[in-house]
Amino acid sequence: MRIVIAEDDPLLREGLALLLRAESLDVVATAGTPDDFLAAVVEHEPDVAIVDVRMPPTHTDEGIVAAVKARRGQPGLAVLVLSAYVEQAFATDLLAEGSARLGYLLKERVGRVQEFLEALHRVADGGTAIDPEVVAQLFARTRPDTRLNRLSPREHDVLALMAEGLGNTAIAERLVVTEGAVHKHIRSIFAKLNLAPTDRTDRRVAAVLHYLDDAHRRS
Repeated sequence: MRIVIAEDDPLLREGLALLLRAESLDVVATAGTPDDFLAAVVEHEPDVAIVDVRMPPTHTDEGIVAAVKARRGQPGLAVLVLSAYVEQAFATDLLAEGSARLGYLLKERVGRVQEFLEALHRVADGGTAIDPEVVAQLFARTRPDTRLNRLSPREHDVLALMAEGLGNTAIAERLVVTEGAVHKHIRSIFAKLNLAPTDRTDRRVAAVLHYLDDAHRRS
């Protein structure tokens, strides 16, 4: 796994690099600005980019903008975004570009090394990893939505875990239910959110994007 790190805090940037190299992962470049990050992506063609949301010069959304640009320039690039706070607009904007090979974690999660590494590997393997705290806050803000109100409490739980990027087996283990029960809940979620099966739509992603988009509009 070839990794580029974009983080303007030199201590966190080098700490991440040391952590990943200690896990025998190949950190091919680190960058402190969006421009340096984009140049590193072009030069090294990494498998994964770890990107801070807020970077110079304004420390607002430069990291997200750069991440979106990098993914457009290098299709298949996995991106793991780090943020100090839950910023639903940024999460929604990035997810709108496609959820495959994408993660969004709070920086505090880095200190939980095993969870951080699991999220990194999940994203690198083509999955999605959204911080549970991000999901919880966004999910709470979407409760007034009419379609989401159709869901039962258990279906809300299942959808929240889907948003974290968990597969059916992992959801079943987390909720201590059978996989068959998870399948049933997901079918019900799709029906209540009016997500009909089509060849062009990933309904799991559509369900997650539905309430993230609603949170963005209500923020």
